[in-house]
Amino acid sequence: MLYGLRVLWTFMKVGLLDELAYRANLAIQILQSALALAAAVAGLLLVFSHTDSLGGWGPNEMLTVMGIHLLVGGALGVVIQPSMRRLIVDVREGTLDYTLTKPADAQFLVSVSQLQVWRLVDVGIGIAVVVVAITRQTASGEIGLSPDTLAGEISGGAFVVALLAGGAIVYSFYLMMASLSFWFLRIENILVIFEFTYQTGRWPIGIFPGWLRFVLTFLIPIAFAITVPAEALVGRITPGRLASAVTVALLLLAVSRLVWRAGLRHYSGASA
Repeated sequence: MLYGLRVLWTFMKVGLLDELAYRANLAIQILQSALALAAAVAGLLLVFSHTDSLGGWGPNEMLTVMGIHLLVGGALGVVIQPSMRRLIVDVREGTLDYTLTKPADAQFLVSVSQLQVWRLVDVGIGIAVVVVAITRQTASGEIGLSPDTLAGEISGGAFVVALLAGGAIVYSFYLMMASLSFWFLRIENILVIFEFTYQTGRWPIGIFPGWLRFVLTFLIPIAFAITVPAEALVGRITPGRLASAVTVALLLLAVSRLVWRAGLRHYSGASA
């Protein structure tokens, strides 16, 4: 565990040095995140200027969903997305050899091999938006999430569990998609499609038609990553739904591990 944290910290420092080498680019990326936040808030304001709720979700609850969308998207952008893209390139060019010869678990190394540290800005913005949304809901009496209340402790604990489960599900999904590069030559477009689809997560899954809810829950697990944690935080989640998220997370972690190991058996590196 400590070894893994040291490796992750090393990659983090390398990623930070890469960003600081191009500070103007870093400033532009931060501005881009700020503009994306402004556009998302403007969209919510436009929607709720015509209605009081959307699919049963009020404006403060929708702000919570948006904050979690930014938080999870930022976390994915820090490590998972860039690392999976690098894995695809390493498999295609045969440079995965360098990772496989290192004295550490290869899956862990490829999962943290490339970091975009500037995306931590999105994580911070997401946390800030969630805090504002929950504060507004608490002040208006919509929810009772005071840290010294039982309801607050239960909702907070359920949120952490749901968020970790959602993160594990999306990571497993990414790893399985990237592992297809062991069998197919170019699969970058699959990741691009997923990243575009992820943008639907800024809205609760319940507002979509039934067929799309099915796709965004079981085929592309956006619901587990965003809507379920949001439901936990605002007190909407049921024990069965939370248990389902944890079960799916554990199942997909096991399946993605099997897919990864099967892919390695098909790998022919530059030294083969």
